[in-house]
Amino acid sequence: MILNLNHIYKDYNQDKLVVPVLKDVGLQVEEGEYVAIMGPSGSGKTTLMNIIGCLDRPTSGTYELNDADVLHLKDKELSKVRLNSIGFVFQNFQLMPRESALDNVCLPLIYAGIKKKERREMAMNALERVGLADRATFKPTQLSGGQKQRVAIARAMVNNPKILLADEPTGALDSKSGHAIMELFQKLNEEGVTIVMITHDINVARQAKRILHIIDGEISENGKVQEKEEDA
Repeated sequence: MILNLNHIYKDYNQDKLVVPVLKDVGLQVEEGEYVAIMGPSGSGKTTLMNIIGCLDRPTSGTYELNDADVLHLKDKELSKVRLNSIGFVFQNFQLMPRESALDNVCLPLIYAGIKKKERREMAMNALERVGLADRATFKPTQLSGGQKQRVAIARAMVNNPKILLADEPTGALDSKSGHAIMELFQKLNEEGVTIVMITHDINVARQAKRILHIIDGEISENGKVQEKEEDA
């Protein structure tokens, strides 16, 4: 099992009041799975994603990532986990606007201390993997939305992370570009990449092998076939 969360609670303090966001959440993901997490605004899905991505800590509970107890790691150790074990794909791409596609993909490798020649080779391989080798010298302003997201996916995958976290990866794209990005995720998953994706779009969620629903900080699971029947 690559990801194992048990009895996760997350509270925020607001004007001396304790506001519960996540309530006894459990989530287990096997290596090679493709999981979609759906929920309305304010349901806690972004908070859950931040905890999975080691960007936030729960109030209580346990979290093991690749058999490591991440909740007892110090901040510097968590940074290494994020760098080496987790790839992030965001709705709005978060690319450096003045850098080329190749240099954007190189960024995690710089932090990892990879030498320039090797990291450029690795970054070019990642761009080839997402079908953008011919756009390596283009800056984000010269790319379409779908191409920007492909660059972001290449950047997320360049370090060969254990898990890919995608937060509304098609949210800023038109339907055609969104469909192409979902085909890319499908291809990556078939190659063995573990994917956990947040989405509000049922048609996007149906591309995953397993759909979870989070409502008012609590998580439930419905199989893909059941989801289709309910939505028919």
